[in-house]
Amino acid sequence: MANLLVTGGAGFIGGNFVHYWAKQNPDDAIIVLDCLTYAGNRSTIADVEQAELVVGDIRDTDLVEQILRERGVSTLVHFAAESHVDRSITGPDAFIDTNILGTNSLLKAARKVWLDEGSGKDHRFHHISTDEVYGSLGPSDPAFSETTQYQPNSPYSASKAASDHLVRAYHHTYGLNTTTTNCSNNYGPYHYPEKLIPLFVLNALSGKPLPIYGDGMNVRDWLYVEDHCRGIEAALKNGKPGETYNIGGGEELPNMAVIDRICAEVDRAFEEVEGLADRYPDAPAAKGRATSELKTFVEDRKGHDRRYAIDETKARADLGYVPQHDFENGLRNTLRWYLDNEAWWQPLVKRQG
Repeated sequence: MANLLVTGGAGFIGGNFVHYWAKQNPDDAIIVLDCLTYAGNRSTIADVEQAELVVGDIRDTDLVEQILRERGVSTLVHFAAESHVDRSITGPDAFIDTNILGTNSLLKAARKVWLDEGSGKDHRFHHISTDEVYGSLGPSDPAFSETTQYQPNSPYSASKAASDHLVRAYHHTYGLNTTTTNCSNNYGPYHYPEKLIPLFVLNALSGKPLPIYGDGMNVRDWLYVEDHCRGIEAALKNGKPGETYNIGGGEELPNMAVIDRICAEVDRAFEEVEGLADRYPDAPAAKGRATSELKTFVEDRKGHDRRYAIDETKARADLGYVPQHDFENGLRNTLRWYLDNEAWWQPLVKRQG
């Protein structure tokens, strides 16, 4: 039995990790620290009996120390972050506060309790990061590896790069037992409807435009969130202290291909799932038309990176990580989850206005 502290565990990836870890380790106690910003949702983990939600800020170092000390936490898995690139462009301060100062607060607390007070003999601080810290690739450039130079291009990716460096520094300077994983684009259940896949799925159901940045040919590597959780588990169990591992899905696709698949899956669902036309009468598919008619091109995002790609050779070799979902299967699972869980996402859509 182990006690884990999961920061940002009421968010998208963190929430999925809480579900995954609870299923794989039913005797472990999971403490979730989340300040429940717009992207944090109590209902995401409400049915995980062994998860205890503590509403608080990762920048509250005293609170983090208290949790580590009083709950006997030996593993900290750090998801909490501001992560939406568009929001970082219009308001970068929150990203500096949470992603840099917040990470430093957690590291300070872990150092004090686990190292200075000597309670962390077998501790692990695992940091979740992103492939966006590496910058943008050209069409023929090799995929990002763990030795790729950092070249962040947005306030979001710059703040995550800074947090990665802090984690590395606490390992090399103080001896904190750390690991870091840099992941590609996640998708799956419980994804807040501001990101591409959930936004386009829900817009398609309500007959709203599908806004496509630029020419729609920006390329991303798509990672089903359960596979990401599997990669994190492998890093926690098999990762070498101080090391970084890239976790990808092996599905490098241009945005336009992703959007076309979303449209096709929505059309297919309306053919196969009884009653969808009555539930979502404003969807083109409810009227026998193609969802693709909602596609609308809009002005490109500032500093929009052209291509990301992950080389996951190290994770496969050192951790035994292998993704189990291809994009077709993962997208279908994701769409069906949203169709089955309207009670989860409908309040979020209403809150967005």
